[in-house]
Amino acid sequence: MRISRPATLSLRTIALLYLTVLLLLPLGVVFVRTFEHGFGTAWGWMTTPAAVSAFWLTLLMAAIAVPLNTIFGVGCALVLVRGKTRGRKILDSLIDLPFVVSPVIVGLALILVYGQSGWFGNWFQQHGIRIIYAPTGMILATIFVSLPFVVREVAPVLMEVGDEQEQAAATLGASGWQTFWRVTLPSIRWGVAYGVVLTTARALGEIGAVLIVSSNVPGSTLTLPLLVYQRDAQIGSQSITGAYSAAFELIVLSLVVLVAMTVLGSRRSVAK
Repeated sequence: MRISRPATLSLRTIALLYLTVLLLLPLGVVFVRTFEHGFGTAWGWMTTPAAVSAFWLTLLMAAIAVPLNTIFGVGCALVLVRGKTRGRKILDSLIDLPFVVSPVIVGLALILVYGQSGWFGNWFQQHGIRIIYAPTGMILATIFVSLPFVVREVAPVLMEVGDEQEQAAATLGASGWQTFWRVTLPSIRWGVAYGVVLTTARALGEIGAVLIVSSNVPGSTLTLPLLVYQRDAQIGSQSITGAYSAAFELIVLSLVVLVAMTVLGSRRSVAK
């Protein structure tokens, strides 16, 4: 069924209005409110010790969660697509848990397992390892909520490319690692890259699970999303400006991720 040009234009207009109201307008408000008292005021809020620490902690959490989930995601995709084990369907279902379980429940589960009264909490505390209300617990929460993206991007690519080239490499005497590095990984590189970008975006913006396991101490366990939440909860116009300033930093980071997704998406289409 062909859609007429007027109908197509109407649908595009509705879509643009929808995006403007839900996305572009709020972003514009954040930008205006961030700099309504001048660039110097906004920059002052962005460079406070709490904001600088929150910025670097946010990047640190992403820098740890993304590589770990990338390694796990590629391995899981190989098991799901190339594996012959019986438990693949169970593993496939478990991978989607972060999509269906509320991040707040994830944080609560971490407290029940690693908290002071949790299953393993006493053992870790006796060995001087603090997980809950510390960056370690926040990183665990971030890893969990961003776990599925690489798997879900790589698995369809593995199915599409097939295993003929891998079988040929094995026939020629290549080891498993040689086959992976020289045949499998180059063929799935765009899926891996796209999954990495999505995982990064999720890790940078996570607040639900991290809020539960964080002590919200500036300079210690405060990320940029938590800083926005904390400043917004305070009373006073100056603190609201600080919240918008922290939100603006998150927007900039998100735009960088969006540009990376756009570039990778175009290259991925060309590669196909």
